[in-house]
Amino acid sequence: MNPRNLLRSAICATLIPLSIAAASEKIPVTTSSKKALADYQDGVTLVDNLRLTDAIAHFQKAVDEDPSFALAYLYLAQSAATAKEFFADLDKAQDLAAHASHGEQLWITGFRTGAYGDPLTQRSLYQELVKAYPGDERAQTLLGISYFGTQDFKQAAEHLNKAIEISPSYAPAYNQLGYAYRSLNRFEDAARTFKKYTELLPSDPNPFDSYAELLLKMGKFEESISQYRKALAINEHFMSSYAGIACALMYEDRHDEARAELEKAYALARNDGEKRGALFAMAVTYQDEGNMQGALDEIAKQYAIAETGNDPASMSGDLTFMGNILLQAGRLDEARAKFEASAERIETSNLAKEVKENNAVFNHYNLARVLIAKGDIAGAESETREVRRGADEHKNANLVRLAHELSGTILLEQKKYAKAIEELKASNLQNPYNLYRLALAYQGAGTKDEARSYAGRAAKFYGIPSMNYAFIRKQALNLGTAI
Repeated sequence: MNPRNLLRSAICATLIPLSIAAASEKIPVTTSSKKALADYQDGVTLVDNLRLTDAIAHFQKAVDEDPSFALAYLYLAQSAATAKEFFADLDKAQDLAAHASHGEQLWITGFRTGAYGDPLTQRSLYQELVKAYPGDERAQTLLGISYFGTQDFKQAAEHLNKAIEISPSYAPAYNQLGYAYRSLNRFEDAARTFKKYTELLPSDPNPFDSYAELLLKMGKFEESISQYRKALAINEHFMSSYAGIACALMYEDRHDEARAELEKAYALARNDGEKRGALFAMAVTYQDEGNMQGALDEIAKQYAIAETGNDPASMSGDLTFMGNILLQAGRLDEARAKFEASAERIETSNLAKEVKENNAVFNHYNLARVLIAKGDIAGAESETREVRRGADEHKNANLVRLAHELSGTILLEQKKYAKAIEELKASNLQNPYNLYRLALAYQGAGTKDEARSYAGRAAKFYGIPSMNYAFIRKQALNLGTAI
């Protein structure tokens, strides 16, 4: 399982005064309770191995023992089953950080700024953290994952390797390093790294799950399933492995078998987050099969769970997924209504100002896509300018990529292929839909080899459940054959 923006622990327990703790080579953990500290450490071990649901009870015990334990609240956020719990615990951690050490303040504030859409400030804070604690493998990993989140995979690998140099047995760094190598298409290095990860933690499911995901990416579906089965033999509740098996089966067009795996996951789900994950993967299998209504039905089940839990962020996300499916189907007015309802869920919620500001920018992105599909180029360009303005204001590289995607898509519609290619190459190329758009642009420009190459990359993206991939996988296969 790829932790993506799951930022790692920095454990060096101390009950001594903060002024002394801050001088340590490792980031200190501030708590007044030995019992809370022990529960915290047990939870961190589980989070480091991506067993998030198992970790929740330990962090809850820690904050019950010490209600001022800032890092325990940060970890409650990281392991939260719902977006509502995530934001509540994250804000609580930030409120308590003032009473923790300087290192903990940098750690918590860095995590929060990243979660609220300010990756450059996050990186600056984690650079300061590494400068203060250069010998802390966890600080290096935090910075490495920050780079990974903005798709600077070379820098991510550099800091993750530094973490390993500091502590050769620090397993979490191997996990994220494997994904960095995979994203750089260094598959042999990724395989070597994941195998080392399995050697370090032979009794944990995540190393086998991560190696399975690499094999999935490489199109080695049966080998991938075998590794996923090893993870589940260790822990039948390791939900991402069911999703991985389902994807391997789906890419072989065995959709019914894929859904059977996900039904097992749903039956074993221990909380709303795990239920929603199984339902989302189920929706992807339906969309990949061309069954739009089946996909919408599964997302509607997700929404019902979020609505029951009064979770506006999750409700908003589900409405956006519905809008995306309807947009892909050409039901443009219905799509726009879903996007507007999604934006309203956030705007009328009690979520932080930063969340609302980022969501407003993302709503411009969604509306621009509807207008492109309607042929309203002037309107789409106006919305795209709003996305660029928001990206510049927030200095957010991910929003910048969305703006390039919109500009490239508009140019593609206008058959300005050379300029479309330039814009789309600056978009998010971890999104297979953009690879497909590039294939179309190169085809329009008459550059068949490049068109065929990008169509192949889009068709064989082979990631974990992704609606964007489900939208274009078979179209990309057909395009590559037709060119």
